Parts: sequence; C-alpha cells; structure tokens
Amino acid sequence: MSARNDQHFLVDRRAVERIAGAIEVAGRTVLEIGPGKGILTRALLDRGAKVNAVEIDPSLAECLALDFEEEIRSGRLSITRGDAIRCPLPPFEVVVSNLPYSASSKITFRLLDAGFSEAVLMYQSEFADRMLAHPGTPDCGRLSLMVQTYCAAGRLFDLPPQAFSPQPRVRSTVVHLIPRDPLFPIHDRRLYADVVRALFSHRRKTVRNCLKSAAGMIAPHQVELMLAGLPEDILSSRPEALYLEDFATIANLGCT
Repeated sequence: MSARNDQHFLVDRRAVERIAGAIEVAGRTVLEIGPGKGILTRALLDRGAKVNAVEIDPSLAECLALDFEEEIRSGRLSITRGDAIRCPLPPFEVVVSNLPYSASSKITFRLLDAGFSEAVLMYQSEFADRMLAHPGTPDCGRLSLMVQTYCAAGRLFDLPPQAFSPQPRVRSTVVHLIPRDPLFPIHDRRLYADVVRALFSHRRKTVRNCLKSAAGMIAPHQVELMLAGLPEDILSSRPEALYLEDFATIANLGCT
C-alpha cells in the first residue's frame, strides 16, 4: 500500500505470514486489493495461490510488474490497474487484502455484492469494531447489519502501527468473513438493503419516522405496508435497538 493513496505498507513479516496462512489458498484464485510492494502477494504465491491483484497507484503497479515478471508470465499473477471501488474486478474465489482505510466501507459492500467463498481483510480497528458490533447494540450500523446478515464474521488478530511503514496513527485488525445464508428469510435482498440503508440514515429517529423519511430509497406503497404491518414496539424503537430478525420482518412486509 502507498501512503499517497491512504495506504501503509505492511512490513512485519510475521504478520504477513499470519495473514497469508489464515485460510487455505493453495490452488485457489485470490483477489488482493492494494498489493503495494507485494510482500503479501509473495506470501500468497509461495503458498500456491493464483493471485489477481488490483492496484490503484500506477507507479506501484509498474514496480509489481517488474518484480513479478516471471509470475505474471506464467499466469500465476495478474495485476489490474484501477480503483477497486469501481473498476471491473478480475475473477476470484477468495479475498486476502490489506484494504485502504478510506475505501474500506465501499470495497466491503462491493465484495458482498460480488460474492466470494472466504475473505481475510485488514481494517482500521475502529472500523472492524463497528463491523463486528452485535445487532441491538449502540455501535451497530448499516455495515454491521449487512455483513452479519450474509456472513459469519470474526476477529482474527490486531496489529500495532509498528507493523507498517509509514506507521498509521491507529491499530489495525484482521477480520475473517465466511458467506452464509441469512439466519432469517429475506424475500427481496435489494429491498432489505434499502431498508437497512434508510433506517440507518436517520439512526437517532424511531423506525416509524425513519420509514416516513425514506422517500427515494423505498417506494411509498412499500412504506405504507411496513407502517401498517409492524407492531408498535418495533415502530417506536430506534434502528440500533433492532435485531437481524426485525430488519427481515420490516423488509418482508414491503413484499406483501
């Protein structure tokens, strides 16, 4: 990673080995976002992975192309030059990446939409804490809900600033994500995502008022169905107090 693009190079080789070895990568196609100078790339390749990397920094991409010329020629590594938020992603089965802090949320949502078998992702620790916050607690938000609706998510380990160069001002956390089916039936995944987004756009309001303010995110007739079908205890609650089942219930009412 490059500091110029909100990236910090991982230099602690023990940390690199722990990340590369967190899941089985041999024989699998791995997406690495922000390979930087390639220290994690090398560790993944040494473990028998085929790596498809996406690097936004042209100078870093050029250096990678030179340093890994043999691996690229043999087809074990490809480098896509572009922004992982919007550029076409290369094929992949699993994701192992040290994500840039400022793009973590957008990239995570994109990965959830794209689908994967397993992911090991490094985040700023504060961001990881929010992602792993349990539904029904004050720290829970849109990210927490969407990740935990479609994945089993767990913290693997933390890393201090000294593991990077230049050193960030914050600690980092490595998270393991395994996709799974939702714990509660969801009739329309797009509507579910819109409901979660609408409710957490006004998280200090009650569910009733959030839904009434959801113009542009949820169709008016669907809002009417939700307001009419929800019990008072949900309507008078704030979004952060709801559980996964509650969000599924709200969204499913809009499909009736």
